[in-house]
Amino acid sequence: MKNLLHTGFSIKDLSDLKYFLGMEIARTTKGRLAHSKSGTTLSDPSLYRRLMGKLLYLIHTRPDLSFFVGHHSQFVSGPTNDHLDGAKRISRYLKGTISMGVFFSSAGTNFNIKGYTDSDWGGCPDTRRSVSGYYFYIGNTLISWKSKKQQVISRSFVEAEYKAMTLPTCEAQWLIYLLNDLYIHHPQ
Repeated sequence: MKNLLHTGFSIKDLSDLKYFLGMEIARTTKGRLAHSKSGTTLSDPSLYRRLMGKLLYLIHTRPDLSFFVGHHSQFVSGPTNDHLDGAKRISRYLKGTISMGVFFSSAGTNFNIKGYTDSDWGGCPDTRRSVSGYYFYIGNTLISWKSKKQQVISRSFVEAEYKAMTLPTCEAQWLIYLLNDLYIHHPQ
């Protein structure tokens, strides 16, 4: 194939492919295997699974962890030592930020809904799908948050941002309905 391409175009041979778009290319006698999960597979993945279960429980009060825990929870079926090291790094972060959490304020009667959303473009190195996230506040109290991988691959940054707005828009509408059901007037 290289010789055929060289006859039609001036190309430079860079030898065998090792990495491409964040994927490691492993060669075997039967062909090539592309994967982006590095490290060696754990012989007993139960420690990793238990740790991820505990971290998934913690994201209910620690929204700052939701993206990282969500990313690491993708690998519970076949974790490697690198994934376990990442989960341990999250645990060390928790130890250093033990006093952090969600603060519910009862001061004031400001029931204005504020929401923030953002997205990356092709941030997942395994699937090239974008990751979206949002936070919603009523007054100064954080009440809803989510970080989720988008269902399809976006072709541009603008498309990723546009898709990122759909889920929080539905959440904002649901929050307005909830406030109306509780007879709380929402002016905006």
